[in-house]
Amino acid sequence: MTTRVWYTSYGSNMHTDRLAYYLVGGCPPGAARTYPGARDPRLPAASRPVELRGALYFATESPVWTGGRAFYDPDAEGRVLARAHLVTAEQFSDIAAQEMYREPGPGTDLDLTEVLREGRSVLGKGRYETLVCAGRLDGRPLLTFTAPWGMHDIAWNAPSADYVRHLAAGLLATGAWDAPTVAAYVSSCPGASGHWTVRRILDLIGP
Repeated sequence: MTTRVWYTSYGSNMHTDRLAYYLVGGCPPGAARTYPGARDPRLPAASRPVELRGALYFATESPVWTGGRAFYDPDAEGRVLARAHLVTAEQFSDIAAQEMYREPGPGTDLDLTEVLREGRSVLGKGRYETLVCAGRLDGRPLLTFTAPWGMHDIAWNAPSADYVRHLAAGLLATGAWDAPTVAAYVSSCPGASGHWTVRRILDLIGP
């Protein structure tokens, strides 16, 4: 039985301050949404930088950030810079429930059998209702969630400045990538490309 997993975030939850609201609960500064939090509010036992096969793109419209949201296409060519947080399977279920606009709690634990066996499990048609196992780290699965569609099946949408700043801060906090690398990566992602230049992102990140 899988008791601990790496919740692998490629979006705003790369930033541990943001992730804390999914575990402890509360309303992030400037946000309109209050998160109920997880049954187990402990912060991750560890956080590690990882690179995944696939591509990051921005699409749909975020009611929290405005602008496009980050999605992961594991079947596309490229690489995704991400951050893996070591949590319990129960905590992962509660984080996923909140991303799916469901209420976390008893009876909502995810059955990870299919995603661990097949690499993917579609739980619904919602934008974060497809589970993906992107590999393993230290013998534990790298689990994330994304949309059921592919990168080329939906119109791309540029992310907001606040969202770009938050993603960049989460990546920089890992210590694995410097500011020029992060800026070049984000600016190359579909949805951001053509709207966010490396220079603009560097100015957004600051010194």
